[in-house]
Amino acid sequence: MPDRLNPEGLRYAQAVAETNSFSAAARAYGVTQPALSNGIAKLEERLGGKLFDRSPRGVTRTAFGTGILPLIERALAALDAVAAEARRLTGPGEQKIRMGLSPLIGSHLVARAFAKVCDLPDPRDLVLREANMQDLRACLLAGQLDIILIPAVAAMPRFEHRVVDVEPIVVVTPDSTQGTPLELEEAGKDQFILVPDTCGLTTFTAQLFQAHEMPLNTYPGEAAGYQVLEDWTKLGLGSAMVPRSKLTSPDVPHRPLVNEGREVQISFEAVWSADSPLAADLRRLADSLAAARG
Repeated sequence: MPDRLNPEGLRYAQAVAETNSFSAAARAYGVTQPALSNGIAKLEERLGGKLFDRSPRGVTRTAFGTGILPLIERALAALDAVAAEARRLTGPGEQKIRMGLSPLIGSHLVARAFAKVCDLPDPRDLVLREANMQDLRACLLAGQLDIILIPAVAAMPRFEHRVVDVEPIVVVTPDSTQGTPLELEEAGKDQFILVPDTCGLTTFTAQLFQAHEMPLNTYPGEAAGYQVLEDWTKLGLGSAMVPRSKLTSPDVPHRPLVNEGREVQISFEAVWSADSPLAADLRRLADSLAAARG
């Protein structure tokens, strides 16, 4: 019997088609790029044709891919509809919204989420789970979470998105110029201490410097968390970039980060599936969080 089409391979192909990038698609699914490339190669072998061409200019669809990818999209939509309907039929009395949080999400946003859930047409309980971004994405894809709040630093194809909060970025430093705004160009001269690239902060920092074509000078070690960042800056090992709400105290020496006088901010987004049986409530929740952001 010939091998059946692997739905995961189909999803990988759809993600590449939407992002025009193998690396971005791999990040969106929380897998390594070799694993995604291998999945697509097996799919192409099963289909008998190549879906994408890769070149230094990027990823483009082949003529075969242009013809077959719309069918892949419709097939996946049908599979997702089956799963959504099954969840609806087996859990009609579900009163919970399962929300995943990046550790970078501030307590003020969590408090707002609890308040807004109570304002839904059918008030629900909010069940929280904090995890790194890769785990949150995987749980959302698997239907183990209904909605996630994460930094807006990586694409998640096929999901609904809403920016629900923005927060100023500050630079923690033992510098005596406490409170004085720090221009991004000047910050580029500092050495920055980073945390593991799991919560989104390191990705944001790298993207910020890359977007302005500036080198990011980093301390060779790595801090385990935000408190450690503060402790290590006191030792003179470097500076650290964090959202203002992640300061353990307003008295921690820090400087607002600005770019040509404008406040540098990090955006946070709510992400959920339009096929979720709770999609209407999730959209209302995200919209109300966005409307209430200060």
